[in-house]
Amino acid sequence: GVLHEDLRLLLDTALPPKRKKVVLGVGDAKMGAAVLEELGVQCQTGGVVGELMRGIRLHFPALVRGLTAQSAAKAQLGLGHSYSRAKVKFNVHRVDNMIIQSISLLDQLDKDINTFSMRVREWYGYHFPELIKIIPENSMYCRVAKFIGNRRELSEESLEGLEEIVMDSAKAQAILEASRSSMGMDISPLDLINIESFSRRVISLSEYRKGLQEYLRSKMSQVAPSLSALIGEVVGARLISHAGSLTNLAKYPASTVQILGAEKALFRALKTRGNTPKYGLIFHSTFIGRAAAKNKGRISRYLANKCTIASRIDCFSEVPTSVFGDKLREQVEERLAFYETGEPPRKNLEVMKEAVVEANEVVAEVKRRQEKKEKKRKKREKRRLEALAAAAEE
Repeated sequence: GVLHEDLRLLLDTALPPKRKKVVLGVGDAKMGAAVLEELGVQCQTGGVVGELMRGIRLHFPALVRGLTAQSAAKAQLGLGHSYSRAKVKFNVHRVDNMIIQSISLLDQLDKDINTFSMRVREWYGYHFPELIKIIPENSMYCRVAKFIGNRRELSEESLEGLEEIVMDSAKAQAILEASRSSMGMDISPLDLINIESFSRRVISLSEYRKGLQEYLRSKMSQVAPSLSALIGEVVGARLISHAGSLTNLAKYPASTVQILGAEKALFRALKTRGNTPKYGLIFHSTFIGRAAAKNKGRISRYLANKCTIASRIDCFSEVPTSVFGDKLREQVEERLAFYETGEPPRKNLEVMKEAVVEANEVVAEVKRRQEKKEKKRKKREKRRLEALAAAAEE
């Protein structure tokens, strides 16, 4: 609704001083309303104006002296490039892109690690089939298989190292006893080298996955702290990824957030006129798992409402904090207790007043720290410039 400064300057210079009776032809009704509000110039919009604008755009090189069609095309191309560059630069500061990529990579790593671990189990299972029942966990199985190698070489001396891996002396002893009476076939040194090499790769992938999860946790605490505090880092990241960005998620109504991720079930229900789904991605939250079967739909609706509030606070607040997320989480806990015991929860207005007070304190503290850092940086910069000036004088 605010007229751009460049357009205001252009109209001020182009229009005559006595412009009360001047009528401008404007292609857009909103722009016409803005011009009328800012400059008091009557604007006309409609089909005739649109056709005139189209004609001016088409014959613009012929109407302006010194402008050719080729230079006009270059100007349009340059404008398009500048606009795209500005959009890309704007997108760089939207760090939710990193969250989308990291959660997608995390899901892909989970699938790959499971597939590769099953391959190690089948491959090493020919040599030591009893190990699968003793160590059911994938990454630990790969570590144990890499440590043992040839089961015939496993002895009492290896028991201490085995205990460090499995974190259980009884399991380590069971592995040692099973290796002595195993029904598995013998294995050649070359096959064993390949199995150990592949196990090492799977272990490194598991370790990288842990590091990626820590990175995702830190990134979510910076970008969407309230959403993370409310529903968890992984589920929050999945919601952001499915919506496309944090801004898109903030624009969604609570009813959409509730079934986000269950689109196929929704359209199938609409087509067959059956029951629509009660939850999508938020089903992975701990709240819905803890609720009774009859209350799952109600708590998912309430949780989606709070997720929408949290995402909007994260998206549009200047200094995002986790205070609102903690308070919203308390509200969901109280609502869960209300469904189970009948204890009435606090009113939303009271909770939000408390959250606003706490958030203001946290934001003030963050701003104080930032100001201190900025002062220190300026002092360091000043000292550096003084030292350079002194060196130049010498």
